[in-house]
Amino acid sequence: MTHPTRRLAVIALACTATLGFAQSTSGEIRIAHVYDKTGPLEAYAKQTHTGLMMGLNYATGGTMAVNGKKLVVIEKDSQFKPDVGRAQLAAAYADDKADIAIGPTGSGVALAMLPVAEEYKKILLVEPAVADSITGDKWNKYIFRTGRNSSQDAISNAVALDKAGTTIATLAQDYAFGRDGVKAFKEAVKIAKIVHEEYLPTNTTDFTAGAQRLIDKLKDQPGRKIIWIIWAGAGNPFKIADLDLKRYNIEIATGGNILPAMTAYKQFPGMEGASYYYFGLPKNPVNDALVAEHYRQFKTPPDFFTAGGFSAAMAVVTALKKTGGDTNTNKLISTMEGMSFETPKGKMTFRKEDHQAMQSMYHFKIKVDPAFAWGVPELVREIKPEDMDIPIRNKR
Repeated sequence: MTHPTRRLAVIALACTATLGFAQSTSGEIRIAHVYDKTGPLEAYAKQTHTGLMMGLNYATGGTMAVNGKKLVVIEKDSQFKPDVGRAQLAAAYADDKADIAIGPTGSGVALAMLPVAEEYKKILLVEPAVADSITGDKWNKYIFRTGRNSSQDAISNAVALDKAGTTIATLAQDYAFGRDGVKAFKEAVKIAKIVHEEYLPTNTTDFTAGAQRLIDKLKDQPGRKIIWIIWAGAGNPFKIADLDLKRYNIEIATGGNILPAMTAYKQFPGMEGASYYYFGLPKNPVNDALVAEHYRQFKTPPDFFTAGGFSAAMAVVTALKKTGGDTNTNKLISTMEGMSFETPKGKMTFRKEDHQAMQSMYHFKIKVDPAFAWGVPELVREIKPEDMDIPIRNKR
Protein backbone atom coordinates (compact mmCIF):
# COMPACT_ATOMS: atom_id res chain seq x y z
CA MET A 1 0.00 0.00 0.00
CA THR A 2 1.33 3.45 -0.90
CA HIS A 3 2.32 5.57 2.09
CA PRO A 4 -0.17 8.50 2.47
CA THR A 5 2.61 11.11 2.43
CA ARG A 6 4.11 9.61 -0.74
CA ARG A 7 0.66 9.45 -2.38
CA LEU A 8 0.07 13.16 -1.60
CA ALA A 9 3.49 13.99 -3.06
CA VAL A 10 2.61 12.12 -6.29
CA ILE A 11 -0.73 13.95 -6.51
CA ALA A 12 1.00 17.30 -5.88
CA LEU A 13 3.57 16.53 -8.59
CA ALA A 14 0.81 15.58 -11.06
CA CYS A 15 -1.05 18.81 -10.29
CA THR A 16 2.11 20.84 -10.80
CA ALA A 17 2.73 19.13 -14.15
CA THR A 18 -0.86 19.82 -15.25
CA LEU A 19 -0.59 23.45 -14.16
CA GLY A 20 2.71 23.78 -16.01
CA PHE A 21 1.08 22.44 -19.23
CA ALA A 22 -1.84 24.85 -18.83
CA GLN A 23 0.53 27.76 -18.34
CA SER A 24 2.65 26.79 -21.34
CA THR A 25 -0.36 26.74 -23.69
CA SER A 26 -2.43 29.54 -22.11
CA GLY A 27 0.22 32.03 -23.23
CA GLU A 28 -0.60 31.20 -26.85
CA ILE A 29 -3.50 31.61 -29.25
CA ARG A 30 -3.21 28.84 -31.84
CA ILE A 31 -4.55 29.58 -35.32
CA ALA A 32 -4.61 26.81 -37.93
CA HIS A 33 -4.49 27.85 -41.58
CA VAL A 34 -5.86 24.88 -43.53
CA TYR A 35 -5.57 25.78 -47.21
CA ASP A 36 -4.93 24.27 -50.65
CA LYS A 37 -1.17 24.89 -50.71
CA THR A 38 -0.86 22.38 -53.55
CA GLY A 39 -3.27 21.69 -56.40
CA PRO A 40 -4.96 23.86 -59.04
CA LEU A 41 -5.69 26.77 -56.65
CA GLU A 42 -2.13 26.96 -55.29
CA ALA A 43 -1.66 30.56 -56.51
CA TYR A 44 -4.78 31.69 -54.64
CA ALA A 45 -3.72 29.80 -51.51
CA LYS A 46 -0.26 31.35 -51.44
CA GLN A 47 -1.73 34.85 -51.68
CA THR A 48 -4.18 34.11 -48.86
CA HIS A 49 -1.40 32.98 -46.54
CA THR A 50 0.75 36.01 -47.38
CA GLY A 51 -2.20 38.29 -46.64
CA LEU A 52 -3.04 36.45 -43.43
CA MET A 53 0.46 36.85 -42.02
CA MET A 54 0.66 40.51 -43.07
CA GLY A 55 -2.77 41.14 -41.56
CA LEU A 56 -1.94 39.50 -38.23
CA ASN A 57 1.22 41.59 -38.03
CA TYR A 58 -0.65 44.81 -38.91
CA ALA A 59 -3.63 44.15 -36.60
CA THR A 60 -1.35 43.45 -33.61
CA GLY A 61 0.90 46.45 -34.23
CA GLY A 62 3.82 44.18 -35.12
CA THR A 63 3.70 42.24 -31.84
CA MET A 64 1.98 39.08 -33.16
CA ALA A 65 0.26 38.93 -29.76
CA VAL A 66 -3.14 39.82 -28.28
CA ASN A 67 -3.44 40.67 -24.58
CA GLY A 68 0.01 39.22 -23.97
CA LYS A 69 -0.82 35.94 -25.73
CA LYS A 70 1.41 34.98 -28.66
CA LEU A 71 -0.31 34.17 -31.97
CA VAL A 72 0.94 30.83 -33.29
CA VAL A 73 0.00 30.00 -36.90
CA ILE A 74 -0.07 26.32 -37.88
CA GLU A 75 -0.08 25.56 -41.62
CA LYS A 76 -1.94 22.57 -43.07
CA ASP A 77 -2.16 21.59 -46.76
CA SER A 78 -5.65 20.47 -47.83
CA GLN A 79 -4.35 19.77 -51.38
CA PHE A 80 -7.71 20.75 -53.00
CA LYS A 81 -9.01 17.35 -51.81
CA PRO A 82 -12.15 17.28 -49.62
CA ASP A 83 -11.13 14.18 -47.64
CA VAL A 84 -7.66 15.63 -46.97
CA GLY A 85 -9.13 18.96 -45.87
CA ARG A 86 -11.48 17.17 -43.48
CA ALA A 87 -8.62 15.15 -41.96
CA GLN A 88 -6.26 18.14 -41.72
CA LEU A 89 -8.84 20.28 -39.94
CA ALA A 90 -9.60 17.48 -37.46
CA ALA A 91 -5.85 17.09 -36.81
CA ALA A 92 -5.51 20.86 -36.32
CA TYR A 93 -8.23 20.92 -33.68
CA ALA A 94 -7.37 17.62 -31.96
CA ASP A 95 -3.58 17.29 -32.23
CA ASP A 96 -2.39 20.88 -32.70
CA LYS A 97 -4.93 22.26 -30.20
CA ALA A 98 -5.95 25.03 -32.60
CA ASP A 99 -8.26 27.58 -30.99
CA ILE A 100 -9.59 28.75 -34.34
CA ALA A 101 -9.08 27.69 -37.98
CA ILE A 102 -9.00 29.68 -41.22
CA GLY A 103 -9.43 28.33 -44.74
CA PRO A 104 -9.71 26.63 -47.17
CA THR A 105 -9.33 27.78 -50.77
CA GLY A 106 -11.68 25.47 -52.69
CA SER A 107 -15.43 25.32 -52.08
CA GLY A 108 -15.60 21.52 -52.31
CA VAL A 109 -12.94 21.24 -49.61
CA ALA A 110 -14.72 23.81 -47.45
CA LEU A 111 -18.01 21.89 -47.60
CA ALA A 112 -16.21 18.77 -46.38
CA MET A 113 -14.67 20.73 -43.50
CA LEU A 114 -17.83 22.37 -42.13
CA PRO A 115 -19.03 19.35 -40.11
CA VAL A 116 -15.57 19.00 -38.51
CA ALA A 117 -15.86 22.49 -36.99
CA GLU A 118 -19.25 21.49 -35.59
CA GLU A 119 -17.89 18.18 -34.24
CA TYR A 120 -15.01 19.88 -32.41
CA LYS A 121 -17.11 22.96 -31.48
CA LYS A 122 -14.44 25.30 -32.81
CA ILE A 123 -14.69 28.24 -35.21
CA LEU A 124 -13.76 27.81 -38.87
CA LEU A 125 -13.37 31.20 -40.55
CA VAL A 126 -13.85 30.48 -44.25
CA GLU A 127 -11.51 32.42 -46.55
CA PRO A 128 -11.65 32.47 -49.56
CA ALA A 129 -13.98 29.56 -50.60
CA VAL A 130 -17.02 31.12 -52.27
CA ALA A 131 -19.94 28.66 -52.67
CA ASP A 132 -23.21 29.99 -51.24
CA SER A 133 -23.92 26.65 -49.53
CA ILE A 134 -21.01 27.26 -47.09
CA THR A 135 -23.07 29.94 -45.35
CA GLY A 136 -26.27 28.44 -46.77
CA ASP A 137 -27.82 25.00 -46.38
CA LYS A 138 -24.53 23.36 -45.26
CA TRP A 139 -23.80 26.03 -42.62
CA ASN A 140 -23.51 25.54 -38.86
CA LYS A 141 -23.03 28.08 -36.06
CA TYR A 142 -19.23 27.58 -35.92
CA ILE A 143 -18.81 28.86 -39.49
CA PHE A 144 -17.94 32.49 -40.27
CA ARG A 145 -16.79 33.82 -43.63
CA THR A 146 -14.77 36.92 -44.52
CA GLY A 147 -14.55 35.83 -48.17
CA ARG A 148 -17.35 36.94 -50.45
CA ASN A 149 -20.01 34.39 -51.34
CA SER A 150 -21.40 33.45 -54.76
CA SER A 151 -24.41 35.72 -54.24
CA GLN A 152 -22.19 38.75 -53.57
CA ASP A 153 -20.18 37.95 -56.70
CA ALA A 154 -23.25 37.34 -58.79
CA ILE A 155 -25.46 40.17 -57.55
CA SER A 156 -22.67 42.74 -57.98
CA ASN A 157 -22.08 41.48 -61.53
CA ALA A 158 -25.82 41.61 -62.18
CA VAL A 159 -25.81 45.24 -61.00
CA ALA A 160 -23.19 45.87 -63.68
CA LEU A 161 -24.83 43.89 -66.51
CA ASP A 162 -28.58 43.65 -65.91
CA LYS A 163 -29.86 46.09 -68.52
CA ALA A 164 -32.88 46.13 -70.83
CA GLY A 165 -32.29 44.64 -74.28
CA THR A 166 -29.41 42.42 -73.05
CA THR A 167 -29.21 38.67 -73.60
CA ILE A 168 -26.77 36.65 -71.49
CA ALA A 169 -25.35 33.11 -71.61
CA THR A 170 -23.14 31.83 -68.77
CA LEU A 171 -19.92 29.80 -68.83
CA ALA A 172 -18.83 28.19 -65.56
CA GLN A 173 -16.94 25.28 -64.05
CA ASP A 174 -18.95 22.20 -63.19
CA TYR A 175 -18.60 22.18 -59.39
CA ALA A 176 -19.97 24.03 -56.36
CA PHE A 177 -18.24 27.35 -57.12
CA GLY A 178 -19.51 27.49 -60.71
CA ARG A 179 -23.02 26.15 -60.17
CA ASP A 180 -23.71 28.22 -57.04
CA GLY A 181 -22.39 31.29 -58.84
CA VAL A 182 -24.64 30.85 -61.86
CA LYS A 183 -27.65 30.07 -59.66
CA ALA A 184 -27.15 33.28 -57.70
CA PHE A 185 -26.52 35.28 -60.89
CA LYS A 186 -29.76 34.00 -62.46
CA GLU A 187 -31.70 34.94 -59.32
CA ALA A 188 -30.16 38.43 -59.37
CA VAL A 189 -30.81 39.20 -63.05
CA LYS A 190 -34.25 40.83 -63.29
CA ILE A 191 -34.27 42.67 -66.62
CA ALA A 192 -31.84 40.95 -69.03
CA LYS A 193 -32.65 37.56 -70.55
CA ILE A 194 -30.55 34.44 -69.78
CA VAL A 195 -30.75 31.91 -72.60
CA HIS A 196 -28.10 29.28 -71.80
CA GLU A 197 -25.87 27.86 -69.04
CA GLU A 198 -22.66 26.10 -70.09
CA TYR A 199 -20.80 24.00 -67.50
CA LEU A 200 -17.38 22.54 -68.29
CA PRO A 201 -14.96 20.39 -66.23
CA THR A 202 -12.59 22.33 -63.94
CA ASN A 203 -9.55 21.11 -65.93
CA THR A 204 -10.89 22.13 -69.37
CA THR A 205 -8.23 23.34 -71.80
CA ASP A 206 -10.16 23.08 -75.10
CA PHE A 207 -13.15 25.40 -74.96
CA THR A 208 -14.18 25.02 -78.61
CA ALA A 209 -17.27 22.81 -78.18
CA GLY A 210 -18.58 24.82 -75.22
CA ALA A 211 -17.99 28.09 -77.04
CA GLN A 212 -19.84 26.84 -80.11
CA ARG A 213 -22.89 25.99 -78.00
CA LEU A 214 -22.77 29.46 -76.46
CA ILE A 215 -22.49 31.13 -79.88
CA ASP A 216 -25.39 29.09 -81.27
CA LYS A 217 -27.63 30.24 -78.42
CA LEU A 218 -26.67 33.91 -78.72
CA LYS A 219 -25.88 34.70 -82.37
CA ASP A 220 -29.45 35.33 -83.56
CA GLN A 221 -30.55 37.25 -80.46
CA PRO A 222 -31.35 40.96 -80.84
CA GLY A 223 -29.68 43.73 -78.82
CA ARG A 224 -26.61 43.40 -76.62
CA LYS A 225 -25.25 39.83 -76.30
CA ILE A 226 -22.95 38.80 -73.45
CA ILE A 227 -21.18 35.61 -72.33
CA TRP A 228 -20.70 35.94 -68.56
CA ILE A 229 -17.76 33.83 -67.38
CA ILE A 230 -17.27 32.55 -63.82
CA TRP A 231 -14.03 30.57 -63.65
CA ALA A 232 -11.26 29.84 -61.13
CA GLY A 233 -7.83 28.21 -61.31
CA ALA A 234 -6.46 26.42 -64.36
CA GLY A 235 -7.62 26.86 -67.93
CA ASN A 236 -8.24 30.03 -69.92
CA PRO A 237 -11.93 30.41 -70.82
CA PHE A 238 -11.10 33.66 -72.61
CA LYS A 239 -9.86 31.47 -75.46
CA ILE A 240 -13.48 31.47 -76.63
CA ALA A 241 -12.70 34.92 -78.06
CA ASP A 242 -10.59 33.10 -80.68
CA LEU A 243 -13.83 31.91 -82.27
CA ASP A 244 -14.43 35.43 -83.59
CA LEU A 245 -17.22 36.44 -81.24
CA LYS A 246 -17.12 39.95 -82.70
CA ARG A 247 -18.61 38.60 -85.93
CA TYR A 248 -21.81 37.97 -83.97
CA ASN A 249 -21.46 41.11 -81.79
CA ILE A 250 -21.04 38.89 -78.73
CA GLU A 251 -19.20 40.45 -75.76
CA ILE A 252 -17.44 38.77 -72.85
CA ALA A 253 -18.02 39.83 -69.26
CA THR A 254 -16.58 38.50 -66.02
CA GLY A 255 -15.74 39.40 -62.44
CA GLY A 256 -12.33 40.31 -61.07
CA ASN A 257 -9.49 37.84 -60.73
CA ILE A 258 -5.84 37.53 -59.78
CA LEU A 259 -3.46 39.74 -61.74
CA PRO A 260 -1.92 36.95 -63.91
CA ALA A 261 -5.43 35.92 -65.04
CA MET A 262 -6.23 39.54 -65.84
CA THR A 263 -3.56 39.70 -68.53
CA ALA A 264 -6.26 38.16 -70.75
CA TYR A 265 -8.51 41.16 -69.95
CA LYS A 266 -6.24 43.39 -72.05
CA GLN A 267 -7.91 41.90 -75.12
CA PHE A 268 -11.23 43.34 -73.96
CA PRO A 269 -10.99 47.10 -73.38
CA GLY A 270 -14.29 48.41 -72.05
CA MET A 271 -15.31 45.01 -70.64
CA GLU A 272 -17.53 45.46 -67.60
CA GLY A 273 -18.01 43.40 -64.48
CA ALA A 274 -17.77 43.55 -60.72
CA SER A 275 -14.77 42.64 -58.60
CA TYR A 276 -14.17 41.60 -55.02
CA TYR A 277 -10.85 43.48 -54.92
CA TYR A 278 -8.22 45.22 -56.99
CA PHE A 279 -5.48 47.07 -55.15
CA GLY A 280 -6.17 50.40 -56.87
CA LEU A 281 -9.90 50.53 -56.10
CA PRO A 282 -10.49 50.87 -52.31
CA LYS A 283 -9.39 54.10 -50.65
CA ASN A 284 -8.80 53.55 -46.92
CA PRO A 285 -5.86 53.39 -44.45
CA VAL A 286 -5.87 49.58 -44.16
CA ASN A 287 -5.58 49.13 -47.92
CA ASP A 288 -2.85 51.80 -48.04
CA ALA A 289 -0.92 49.83 -45.40
CA LEU A 290 -1.37 46.52 -47.25
CA VAL A 291 -0.27 47.98 -50.60
CA ALA A 292 2.77 49.71 -49.08
CA GLU A 293 3.89 46.63 -47.14
CA HIS A 294 3.38 44.29 -50.10
CA TYR A 295 5.45 46.56 -52.36
CA ARG A 296 8.11 46.71 -49.64
CA GLN A 297 8.33 42.92 -49.30
CA PHE A 298 7.69 41.75 -52.86
CA LYS A 299 8.08 44.81 -55.16
CA THR A 300 4.60 44.02 -56.52
CA PRO A 301 1.05 45.08 -55.59
CA PRO A 302 -1.09 42.82 -53.39
CA ASP A 303 -3.46 40.61 -55.32
CA PHE A 304 -7.09 39.48 -55.09
CA PHE A 305 -6.65 36.84 -52.38
CA THR A 306 -3.94 38.71 -50.45
CA ALA A 307 -6.68 41.14 -49.41
CA GLY A 308 -8.82 38.18 -48.32
CA GLY A 309 -6.16 36.73 -46.03
CA PHE A 310 -5.56 40.19 -44.59
CA SER A 311 -9.31 40.60 -43.95
CA ALA A 312 -9.48 37.24 -42.15
CA ALA A 313 -6.61 38.34 -39.90
CA MET A 314 -8.35 41.62 -39.11
CA ALA A 315 -11.54 39.74 -38.16
CA VAL A 316 -9.73 37.31 -35.86
CA VAL A 317 -7.65 39.95 -34.07
CA THR A 318 -10.64 42.30 -33.71
CA ALA A 319 -12.61 39.48 -32.06
CA LEU A 320 -9.73 38.44 -29.80
CA LYS A 321 -9.15 42.01 -28.66
CA LYS A 322 -12.84 42.26 -27.77
CA THR A 323 -12.67 39.04 -25.70
CA GLY A 324 -9.42 40.09 -24.03
CA GLY A 325 -7.62 37.17 -25.68
CA ASP A 326 -10.20 34.64 -24.46
CA THR A 327 -10.54 31.85 -27.05
CA ASN A 328 -13.69 30.28 -25.57
CA THR A 329 -15.71 29.36 -28.66
CA ASN A 330 -19.11 30.50 -27.39
CA LYS A 331 -17.64 33.81 -26.30
CA LEU A 332 -16.01 34.26 -29.72
CA ILE A 333 -19.28 33.42 -31.52
CA SER A 334 -21.30 35.92 -29.50
CA THR A 335 -18.56 38.53 -30.04
CA MET A 336 -18.30 37.97 -33.79
CA GLU A 337 -22.03 37.89 -34.57
CA GLY A 338 -22.85 41.36 -35.86
CA MET A 339 -19.22 42.47 -35.38
CA SER A 340 -17.77 45.10 -37.72
CA PHE A 341 -14.06 45.25 -38.52
CA GLU A 342 -11.80 47.22 -40.83
CA THR A 343 -10.24 45.51 -43.89
CA PRO A 344 -8.44 46.53 -47.12
CA LYS A 345 -11.96 46.79 -48.62
CA GLY A 346 -13.19 49.08 -45.85
CA LYS A 347 -15.62 48.02 -43.15
CA MET A 348 -17.03 44.48 -43.14
CA THR A 349 -19.74 43.21 -40.80
CA PHE A 350 -20.55 39.58 -39.95
CA ARG A 351 -24.27 39.16 -40.52
CA LYS A 352 -25.78 37.64 -37.38
CA GLU A 353 -28.07 35.24 -39.23
CA ASP A 354 -25.45 33.32 -41.23
CA HIS A 355 -22.05 34.84 -40.25
CA GLN A 356 -21.41 36.00 -43.82
CA ALA A 357 -19.32 39.17 -44.01
CA MET A 358 -21.28 41.98 -45.66
CA GLN A 359 -18.86 43.94 -47.82
CA SER A 360 -18.47 46.26 -50.77
CA MET A 361 -17.89 45.09 -54.33
CA TYR A 362 -16.56 47.16 -57.22
CA HIS A 363 -18.23 47.75 -60.61
CA PHE A 364 -15.38 48.21 -63.09
CA LYS A 365 -14.64 48.83 -66.74
CA ILE A 366 -11.38 47.51 -68.20
CA LYS A 367 -8.82 50.02 -69.43
CA VAL A 368 -5.62 49.10 -71.27
CA ASP A 369 -2.58 50.81 -69.77
CA PRO A 370 0.85 49.97 -71.23
CA ALA A 371 2.38 50.38 -67.75
CA PHE A 372 0.56 47.24 -66.57
CA ALA A 373 0.74 43.66 -67.87
CA TRP A 374 -2.95 43.18 -67.11
CA GLY A 375 -6.21 44.90 -68.06
CA VAL A 376 -6.72 47.61 -65.43
CA PRO A 377 -10.15 47.70 -63.77
CA GLU A 378 -11.26 51.33 -63.52
CA LEU A 379 -13.90 52.06 -60.91
CA VAL A 380 -17.37 52.77 -62.22
CA ARG A 381 -18.81 52.72 -58.71
CA GLU A 382 -18.44 51.04 -55.33
CA ILE A 383 -21.39 48.69 -54.77
CA LYS A 384 -21.96 48.94 -51.03
CA PRO A 385 -23.49 46.19 -48.86
CA GLU A 386 -26.76 48.11 -48.63
CA ASP A 387 -26.93 48.21 -52.48
CA MET A 388 -27.07 44.39 -52.67
CA ASP A 389 -29.91 42.24 -51.37
CA ILE A 390 -27.85 39.19 -50.37
CA PRO A 391 -30.22 36.29 -49.58
CA ILE A 392 -29.95 34.45 -46.26
CA ARG A 393 -29.78 30.84 -47.41
CA ASN A 394 -29.15 28.85 -44.22
CA LYS A 395 -31.81 27.03 -42.25
CA ARG A 396 -31.05 28.52 -38.88
